[in-house]
Amino acid sequence: MFGLPYTTFPYIQIGPIRLQVFGLCVAVGIIVGTLVASRYGRPRGLPGDEVVRLAPWLVLAGIVGARLTYVITNVDELGSFWEAFAIWKGGLQFTGGAILASLVALPLLRRLEPIHRWHFADAVALGLTIGQAIGRIGCVAVGEHFGGPTSPPFGLTWRGGSTAEEMPHPVGTVIHQTAAYETLHLLVLFVALLVVLRRRTLPPGMLIGVFSVWYGVMRFLTDFLRVNDRELFGLTGAQYGCLLLIGVGVWILATTRARAERLGVTGDTGSTAPAPAAAE
Repeated sequence: MFGLPYTTFPYIQIGPIRLQVFGLCVAVGIIVGTLVASRYGRPRGLPGDEVVRLAPWLVLAGIVGARLTYVITNVDELGSFWEAFAIWKGGLQFTGGAILASLVALPLLRRLEPIHRWHFADAVALGLTIGQAIGRIGCVAVGEHFGGPTSPPFGLTWRGGSTAEEMPHPVGTVIHQTAAYETLHLLVLFVALLVVLRRRTLPPGMLIGVFSVWYGVMRFLTDFLRVNDRELFGLTGAQYGCLLLIGVGVWILATTRARAERLGVTGDTGSTAPAPAAAE
């Protein structure tokens, strides 16, 4: 990827049909992520239809939260009121979506057993990793999340095209494309998690904890490369959200062993250890 020429590709023309690449990538990411989450949850005691039943609500909350956060932080860039709803043009902030989706998930998951709530969270984390990686391709397509100039062979060589946000660099400049970086590091995480899951069992909550810390740290760092995001006391709004995400992830990982013991987990399949015999 590094050093390759980069021009935006906001739509694909197939005969008389024009497909918006951003919307297509988001849709494919949601479908693939849901299928991955369902497949992960089934052998761990989560019926596949339970994941599929809850997924649309979390996806809807995530999109609303992501768009709302973007609109609030970029309200003066909107040409009209209706542009606030034009998500097919890009403009979704992940951290806002994650926060609202988490709040919506809390009452929805109350009907599940505690161990299944954590398995569901892990299923969502695995699905979100690949789904977000695919979705960020749409951001690259429409021209979002540009970084500053860099030196070859790092970055992409800007060759022009329509953009969803301002491109401050002339054609021919080698730039950071943080959405492309996000796709790459999430794919690395997804493959790493699959390799680990094939070799060993993991206690409930491990995947959501790892994802929270990984994404939080990587997004926090790559936001320093961006050139169009607004800052408050030296940090972007997403970076403040990342600090919260990292804190939650660290807490989840730090309490993993105690949680597994409390739930009586013997493996990552959702089985529990037999209760000790009562003293006579």
